[in-house]
Amino acid sequence: MKSLHTVKSSAGQKARDNGKSEAAAEKPSRTDAEKAVRTLLQWAGDDPDREGLLGTPDRVVRAFDEWFAGYSVDPVDLLKRTFEEIEGYDEMIVLRDVRFESHCEHHIAPIIGKVHIAYLPDRRVIGISKLARLVEVYAKRLQIQEKMTAQIANTLNDVLLPKGVAVVIEGQHQCMTTRGIHKPGVTMVTSRMLGAFREDQATRREFLSIIGNPTSTPAGD
Repeated sequence: MKSLHTVKSSAGQKARDNGKSEAAAEKPSRTDAEKAVRTLLQWAGDDPDREGLLGTPDRVVRAFDEWFAGYSVDPVDLLKRTFEEIEGYDEMIVLRDVRFESHCEHHIAPIIGKVHIAYLPDRRVIGISKLARLVEVYAKRLQIQEKMTAQIANTLNDVLLPKGVAVVIEGQHQCMTTRGIHKPGVTMVTSRMLGAFREDQATRREFLSIIGNPTSTPAGD
């Protein structure tokens, strides 16, 4: 059986490798980024030198700093502090309705929704704020909802080694609302069940009941 240190190291390396594969080999400068925004403004048909757009390249780049801050955070390091003094508590821990804002990797259009997370502890728990921050780390990257669902669940499972993990995400994709098929009000639901949540129907039903039992739908960007 792998030691906890080995599992953590493996999970950390996996997260770092994933980040490297998603990022450019050599990051462009801020000046390069602002020039790219100017080019897009010209391509759209406007004049980047007119008064209303003079500060837009800088504002867009600063917005990107915020929207994609998750690339600079190691999700495994984020979860490294755990608590073992739990007096034998072994029931389900659920954090529901964690709002998130992300961007789809196909159109860089917003994805807005909420995440529900549950786990069955095995001797260790983690602060609930860390669960919300884990959502933020993965949401603040270019995403597809299916991948984000798996990343949150897998990272929590690899680091905490609980008896089970469950993640459900409900997201509204603006690439469907503001372009393409133009269908507002559509919600995509994805889930990832591990351990007891996959193997035990009663445990899964309890979790789904707590979060309001959203129905999974096969949809995509």
